[in-house]
Amino acid sequence: MLYRRFWLIAVARVTVLCSSICLFFFLLFQTGFYATATLIALIVIYQTYALIRYVTRTNAELSRFVRSIQYDDFSQTFTGGNRGPSFDELAAAFTAVMNQFKMTRAEKEENFRYLQTVVEHVGVGLIAYLNNGDVELINNAAKRLLDVPHLRRIDALGSKSRVLVETLRTLKAGARALVKVDAGHEPLQLVLHATEFRARGESVTLVSVQNIQGELEEKELEAWQNLIRVLTHEIMNSITPISSLASTARDLIGAKGVALESEADGPGNETISDIRGALETIHRRSQGLLHFVETYRNLTRIPKPRIQVFPVDELFGRLRNLMLPQLSGKSIVLETNIEPGNMELNADPGLVEEVLINLVTNAMQALAGSAGGKIRVRALLDGRGRVLMDVTDNGPGITGEQLEKIFVPFYTTKPAGSGIGLSLCRGIMRMHRGTILARSNPGVETVFTLKF
Repeated sequence: MLYRRFWLIAVARVTVLCSSICLFFFLLFQTGFYATATLIALIVIYQTYALIRYVTRTNAELSRFVRSIQYDDFSQTFTGGNRGPSFDELAAAFTAVMNQFKMTRAEKEENFRYLQTVVEHVGVGLIAYLNNGDVELINNAAKRLLDVPHLRRIDALGSKSRVLVETLRTLKAGARALVKVDAGHEPLQLVLHATEFRARGESVTLVSVQNIQGELEEKELEAWQNLIRVLTHEIMNSITPISSLASTARDLIGAKGVALESEADGPGNETISDIRGALETIHRRSQGLLHFVETYRNLTRIPKPRIQVFPVDELFGRLRNLMLPQLSGKSIVLETNIEPGNMELNADPGLVEEVLINLVTNAMQALAGSAGGKIRVRALLDGRGRVLMDVTDNGPGITGEQLEKIFVPFYTTKPAGSGIGLSLCRGIMRMHRGTILARSNPGVETVFTLKF
């Protein structure tokens, strides 16, 4: 409708212009009205100018409208002015289209901000990158997990793990991969799941990154607890009656042994003594096995933490009072340090104290017989505001192979060890939703870190 009106007006103007030109030539050659012919000539010139101006102004407005759309400039306004109703209608149509574009753009930006907010706050790490390794997107969860403030290329993760970089580069859409990363002495078991899509004509790989180290430790601990629960139940059911019967038989032999020895056809003194010794051995070993099994049952009986807020200084004070008597007469120094001094911890003080006692005791045993032994217990805050506790000693250390097994139940490096202490410590930390980590530089220092 708008363009038809434009062309009707244009045709009308051309028709009037042609009529004026014909009138001009008629007056000029057929009559002697030269003054009138001159006036008509001026009118023809004006009509020509008006027609050109009418067409070019419409084209200019249309060009401005198209450029506004091309460059996403929706701040332009269009008015008809005093150029007639057709220009008013054209300007109204342009304005309506511009307003519609503004609304569409506003909705698009709103949806983008919504999606961006969801991506940034989701708990799963997300990394989107091109085939050349340029990172298009990395959310806060992935930054925290990989401990990077920003990431422009996935090759920059080489300082964390070359295996991780190679896995990201070769991971196909729909594939999964498990990668172990040692980020700041904290082992991470990362599960990677990839998908692929196209954006702006390029192929983009989107990878979700999740750390399942805690879940693996929890499931492993749960499996060990179930195994220990079954084994100890069966062993206790078998050993308890044996110990009881051995004790009863020993008492009977003790009461009737003299009478049997005096009988002419009865067993001799040596036989009675052997029986009594055998029963005593059976009873003693049965009691030892019962105590041994009861020790392992502690791993399945960790009490539920009674969480409360308490000053760390009080915890360290109790630790010093308990351990200093055991250190007297030994060339081992115990130091404690808290940064900041007024630090508080939200945990079960009794269970945390048990973990620290276990770790300090292990350090004392590692330093036994060495000169200049030093144990340092320190509490501090990490970069994320989490409470950390370190127990450090300058003993012989732990080898890499041993370091991978020290938290496994029944595994011990001490001749008289039960292999339950560090497993119990890990169980207590898991119940606090925390972790216990170990690192060692043999001959220099060994550090156990509690992360709450």
